[in-house]
Amino acid sequence: MGKRTIIPIGPYHPLLEEPELFKLYCDGEIVKDIKWETGYNHRGIEKLSESKTFDQVFFLVERVCGICSTSHPFAFANCLEEIANVEVPNRAKYIRSIIGELERIHSHLLWLGLAGHFLGYNTVFMWAWKYREPILDLFEMITGNRNSYAMFKLGGVRRDIPNQLIPEIQKHLDNFIPKLDLLTGAVMDDPVIHARTKGVGVLTKQDSIDFAAVGPTARASGVDIDVRRDDPYAAYPLVNWKVITAEAGDVFAKTEVRLLEMYEAVSIIKQCLEGLKKEKEGETEVIVKNVPAGMGTGRAEAPRGEVFHFMITDGGYSPVRHKIRAPSYVNIATFKKSCVGQTISDATITLAAVDPCYCCTERMAVAYDYYDHKPILSGIDLIKCSQQKTDDIRRKLL
Repeated sequence: MGKRTIIPIGPYHPLLEEPELFKLYCDGEIVKDIKWETGYNHRGIEKLSESKTFDQVFFLVERVCGICSTSHPFAFANCLEEIANVEVPNRAKYIRSIIGELERIHSHLLWLGLAGHFLGYNTVFMWAWKYREPILDLFEMITGNRNSYAMFKLGGVRRDIPNQLIPEIQKHLDNFIPKLDLLTGAVMDDPVIHARTKGVGVLTKQDSIDFAAVGPTARASGVDIDVRRDDPYAAYPLVNWKVITAEAGDVFAKTEVRLLEMYEAVSIIKQCLEGLKKEKEGETEVIVKNVPAGMGTGRAEAPRGEVFHFMITDGGYSPVRHKIRAPSYVNIATFKKSCVGQTISDATITLAAVDPCYCCTERMAVAYDYYDHKPILSGIDLIKCSQQKTDDIRRKLL
């Protein structure tokens, strides 16, 4: 065999919305091996959490991911309320689930549009992003924000959804279904999309299990998992819905799962709205005076899959240790299995099919010299450098 060609994707590339480096080792047009490097973007959120009050941490973890910005507050709330042994009111549970499912819709629409763009099918791109706008309008109507909704707090939610607003929300959802039908028809019936996605980037069920894949990436390979059902939280045990799975494990299956999940999300939201009508307005939280010393875990089903938060408390007002695992941390690694054996032209859509978020995956604790591997900066040094840079920027702005 001749010398293999190395084709880099990244660290800066039109496909990658955040820096990451993938090296494709190719024999002709066929990908034979993949190596990937992370660590190009580190924000130190876990360490920052230790210097914030519990209430401030809700706003901090919203910034872990811009697209699924309520998934991390969801998991953090579940974690904190486990330690504090808090049962939130049903009205708050319904509101939390409404926000979570609206986010699932807008995240899946965003992914679908980008996937269409990567395939050169810009009609799907423009449709998906156009129809995402009314969903973001709903967020603005309910929370005041189109992203980073600042709705979660220990013991409940920060704002109620007035019953008088429910008919308007239901109207938006009813208007969205025909648009979703249009998108689904375009994807499910178009022979060009079928040719570009069926049999492409296959992740087998066993490979999905071996790599501990989560979310639509796992469910598209026939792995029937979903935190909302398997570890029930919020209002999900109070409404009827089903977990969407597929068997093929290819890019088309991942697309199919996300499309059908949006129908389920609309159904869940409508049931939660009906649930709100039965609950008393204003009962959106229980007051928690202090969080005891303890250790807890919190999970939530983000649009990309399971979000996991682990925390240790000492009876004070801040976490002693806060560990976060986002779904992309495990899903991106599956790219090595699903892309090897594919052509170079299919590599980008195969990677995009897991809906990767790279800033969520960072684990950097030390900077070292690339050549002699000697440490240059410790984790504490990196934080000091970041703080110094922020102060310098602040002084220039003033």
